[in-house]
Amino acid sequence: MRSVRRDGTPWRVGIRHPRVQDAAVAGFDLAAGALATSGDYERYFEIAGQRYCHILNPKTGMPVRYWQSVSVVSPLCVVAGSCATIAMLLEADAPAFLESQGVQWLGIEADGSLRRP
Repeated sequence: MRSVRRDGTPWRVGIRHPRVQDAAVAGFDLAAGALATSGDYERYFEIAGQRYCHILNPKTGMPVRYWQSVSVVSPLCVVAGSCATIAMLLEADAPAFLESQGVQWLGIEADGSLRRP
């Protein structure tokens, strides 16, 4: 699906910084398709300085901790969203998975560093 602006330029979509309120950490120029982000920063609680998010590793039953967030661009929103959440669950194996899917992506690691292909 084509989703450019009236003047033909792509939309600039910001990626929210997972730890700094109202700040963007990066962005994508989006002329078609959809962008989705999964992360540990919208639905979580903290106990004794430890963050517990809503994305649970099915192997351990514990919240994921490898990524702060993963954003994915894909032709379909359902694919972008699924890939972003799967990447959060795959932890260190996420980059290989995302590359195999042929999607654009941006990950923010637990230490806050950016990771992209």
